[in-house]
Amino acid sequence: MVGERRLLDGLDPEQRTAVLAPRGPVCVLAGAGTGKTRTITRRIAALVHQGHVAPGQVLAVTFTARAAAELRTRLRDLGVGGVQARTFHAAALRQLRYFWPRVVGDAPWQLLERKPTLVAQAAHRLGVDTERETLRDLIAEIEWAKGTLVTPGDYPRAAARRTPPVAAELTARVYDGYERLKNEARLLDFDDLLLHTAAALEEHQEVAGEFRDRYRCFVVDEYQDVTPLQQRVLDAWLGDRDDLTVVGDANQTIYSFAGASPRWLLGFSRRYQGSTVVRLERDYRSTPQVVALANGLIDRAKERPAGSRLRLVGQRQDGPEPTYGEYDDEPAEARAVARRIRELVESGTAPSEIAVLYRINAQSEAYEQALSEVGVAYQVRGGERFFARQEVRQAVRALRAAAGEEDPGRDPGGRPDADLPARVRVVLAPLGLTAEAPPGQAARERWESLRALADLAVELARAVPEADLRRFCADLDMRAEAQFPPTVQGVTLASLHAAKGLEWDAVFLVGLVDGTLPIQHAEGDDAAIEEERRLLYVGVTRARDRLWLSWSLAKVEGGRRYRRRSRFLHGVIPDGHPVSLASRTRRREEGNAVGTAPRPTCRVCGRALVGASEVKLTRCADCPSDVDQDLLERLRRWRAERATSLRVPAFVVLSDATLLAVAEQRPSDRAGLVAIPGIGATKLDSYGADLLAVVREKTQLNG
Repeated sequence: MVGERRLLDGLDPEQRTAVLAPRGPVCVLAGAGTGKTRTITRRIAALVHQGHVAPGQVLAVTFTARAAAELRTRLRDLGVGGVQARTFHAAALRQLRYFWPRVVGDAPWQLLERKPTLVAQAAHRLGVDTERETLRDLIAEIEWAKGTLVTPGDYPRAAARRTPPVAAELTARVYDGYERLKNEARLLDFDDLLLHTAAALEEHQEVAGEFRDRYRCFVVDEYQDVTPLQQRVLDAWLGDRDDLTVVGDANQTIYSFAGASPRWLLGFSRRYQGSTVVRLERDYRSTPQVVALANGLIDRAKERPAGSRLRLVGQRQDGPEPTYGEYDDEPAEARAVARRIRELVESGTAPSEIAVLYRINAQSEAYEQALSEVGVAYQVRGGERFFARQEVRQAVRALRAAAGEEDPGRDPGGRPDADLPARVRVVLAPLGLTAEAPPGQAARERWESLRALADLAVELARAVPEADLRRFCADLDMRAEAQFPPTVQGVTLASLHAAKGLEWDAVFLVGLVDGTLPIQHAEGDDAAIEEERRLLYVGVTRARDRLWLSWSLAKVEGGRRYRRRSRFLHGVIPDGHPVSLASRTRRREEGNAVGTAPRPTCRVCGRALVGASEVKLTRCADCPSDVDQDLLERLRRWRAERATSLRVPAFVVLSDATLLAVAEQRPSDRAGLVAIPGIGATKLDSYGADLLAVVREKTQLNG
């Protein structure tokens, strides 16, 4: 056990307050880079050290297997190895398997392995389109509904408060059919694990009593991301107790589309009277220049709930200012990023310490090609799992065989008492682990995987000096199960969502144009737009030293340069910055070009409009809206009804941007309707009378 004095070494005053807070409800509001994992692991160790709880009585939950594995590793290093650190779903699965015989009585139901197959079967029975995009939307809606405790019967009413991608009544029927098929096959999906666990504790007092005797103390990481279903499980775990520590940052809430909400984090002190609330705002990750940009970005949020205003304070020495780049097209942007990355690598930055982050996965292709052309290795996060690679599976088999054959204290080469890293290198050498990287992309990728395994052996030997090959193989099994791969020497390509919880020395945020960030389907929904802002904030705060932000005016080479940099950068990039001056000059030149048609201008500020969404609204995306919210809701309900009757997704009737334009401009006749881009002759004939009737009815109510 690490001594209490050592537990406090290196902590700042706020971290110490959190670690030493009395047993009971504690809320740690922890900004990006403020050392939240160090704080909560040391708090757990302190509670154990002080005798308040035994390691086996602590249940710490988080949202990814990787984060749970990191918690276990850090707690092990602190001498607190018996703590249960798991994801919500892994914890629920473990509990459900144990209590199932008493709660249900028959053989445990199996986990559903292929949800798309079952959802497609339910949809097919109803004659619903099962193309990939529709199926993906249906699955997302079902998962949202279950995560927010919405049943199939309640779904249409709940969906009326949002803009579902598929007609609500149709989704409800598919959802109901999916649940019936799943239950008939005696299968459970991941959300069922949580639902059944909560029900078992709520409805069976003896089960709840046994569980609560076992677990006395609870810790929840990333608490801003809990869904109503996860909060229900947590409430069932706790019962009437309050021995709970939560950690989170409302500024990093980026999963609202899945039902996550920061309201439990922000309302913690009201729910638990007398709780300890600690704010961690000292940023140890990023340079002051990166921190300043992050603060400037989040300060411009239109809506920030009370209690969420964490303002980071950089603790590191000054670094370079963020770099901004505007390019004619996406290939040019990708080539510029690749060249800069090559320069960083050649000057000594490890490729694994560089990341290219984008809003949607489809953006990765241009950067994969550009990096290949300049000879820089990369890995696409979210692609094939490390431990599923053929060369890794082969290496693990060889390590297991060597572990079973060798005598204690001897390595496969016959040298007594050789250290673990040396043993691992001997085993992996015949498979391709050489002193220097081989030529060729395929051979290099294999070598990088093997070297990553060798580096893991070094890491384990430092933490556990007596570790042997058997222990190493067990550690690899744990990592494979937890999806906690080692670092591979390649530049990381990842979506902003996939980057959450990670950090790099150099981060390239690319494709920052309106329509991509914020994503186009967020238009017309202020809450969705603000979530997109938080997504960019998460991307910015991944950078330790260097930050590059770029965008391109056209998608393809030679294409029309109609795109505009993300509205989130307005006011963040100084007006006197070269990229701002160049952008204004370019717009003037384009406006003065001979034969160039006059560009539509904003009815609020008079600037030229860029992009289809702005043209529809006849205003800049960041200019104030004069939308009639009640009219917009009426239009959305009308659209949902038409989509249901036509058996088509809502956006096929009219897009969100078009509905918003109608609600802002409130046309009184067909001429006013057809003046709105997106309402052509066909849509005017199909929906014009209905739209005018909805607008007229609302106008009469106001009059």
